Amino acid sequence: MGAGGRSNPRSDLDVKKPDPEVMIKRAPTSKPPFTLADLKKAIPPHCFQRSTIRSFSYLAADLTAALVLYYVATTYIPHLPHPLPYLAWPLYWLLEGCVFMGLWLIAHECGHHAFTDHVWLEDTVGFILHSFLMTPYFSWKISHRRHHANTGSLEHDEVYVPKTRSKLDASAFYLDNPVGRTLTLLVKLTLGWYIYLSINAAGRPYDKFASHYDPRSPIFSGNERVLILLSDIGLLSFSFLLYNVALVQGFAWVFCVYGGALMVMNAFLVTITYLHHTHPSLPHYDDSEWNWMKGAFATIDRDYGVLNKVFHNITDTHVLHHLFSYIPHYHAMEATKAIRPIMGEFYQCDRTPFLVALWRESKNCLFIEPDESDEKNKVLHIFNKKKKWKLASKETDFMLQRNGNQS
Repeated sequence: MGAGGRSNPRSDLDVKKPDPEVMIKRAPTSKPPFTLADLKKAIPPHCFQRSTIRSFSYLAADLTAALVLYYVATTYIPHLPHPLPYLAWPLYWLLEGCVFMGLWLIAHECGHHAFTDHVWLEDTVGFILHSFLMTPYFSWKISHRRHHANTGSLEHDEVYVPKTRSKLDASAFYLDNPVGRTLTLLVKLTLGWYIYLSINAAGRPYDKFASHYDPRSPIFSGNERVLILLSDIGLLSFSFLLYNVALVQGFAWVFCVYGGALMVMNAFLVTITYLHHTHPSLPHYDDSEWNWMKGAFATIDRDYGVLNKVFHNITDTHVLHHLFSYIPHYHAMEATKAIRPIMGEFYQCDRTPFLVALWRESKNCLFIEPDESDEKNKVLHIFNKKKKWKLASKETDFMLQRNGNQS
């Protein structure tokens, strides 16, 4: 897992100490001593209440921040002396991209019925926001709902389903070096989101071509196809608007004020979803072992510092999100604190800085295989071709035997 990693809720990760031996706490795979009803009972009732006014206040705040940044950038950056604009524009993309990510997550809440009690209003807000951010709202809402219904299932989960070593492409091993990982991450963070939407890369395998843009895709059922078409119309309409703006202002201007920030948002989107479901402690199950509760526990909370608030706490309350996805983000932290004492070791959290974690997981999480301690070979964990997680006790502590060379 990299230097200094532990994935248990009792202590944070110390990434500054390059210990040659690192203890890992595997997420338990046994039946929990509590039920979903026990967790729900522990959460204050008001946490389940959606407030239309409060939800719109967060939307208004994000839109205001986006417009202020746009105004400052377009008013002042063009007049900066050379070469300061080459530094100012990337800074604007970073800031605006973070705000875009917050807006994207509000639309994500609309898809989970966590924005307001009125479904038609949620779908309207979500459709407009996601179309503005080049995401097919209904298409992704449907596939994401199935991801929540099948998390951790090797056969039916929709995204980030790891492969066994025997099924992994040889290219993955050839790229298992610093240069290869850098190039792989570069592609994932820049194009990965659209590659997934277009050809279902890193998604669940289907018996025929699958795409979020295709109403006939096997991802969707017959009565959902009109919604996929509506999502496409939303994307085409906004793309046509951007094209006409570019004809007037120039394509470079459109990239500067919108495209760069969108790329930053896409990079965060891929990073957040990847890190929530990729960690050596997390199990994956075949059909004979999987159930919904096990799958919901096969996720992990991460820490993005101040960006936790910018991203409406989806980053550090993701375990709760998989248990009760209809809880609004402004109640998620309170609800998480309420269920942690009950969940105990079933709650997984990693406080490693996200950039460090992204590199570490891309290095150490290559494929899945059954643990030596699993006699049935039905519960699979992540391994690496050079390193293997060793059982350090008869319980659930595992140790990473480092091979000395840090790549």
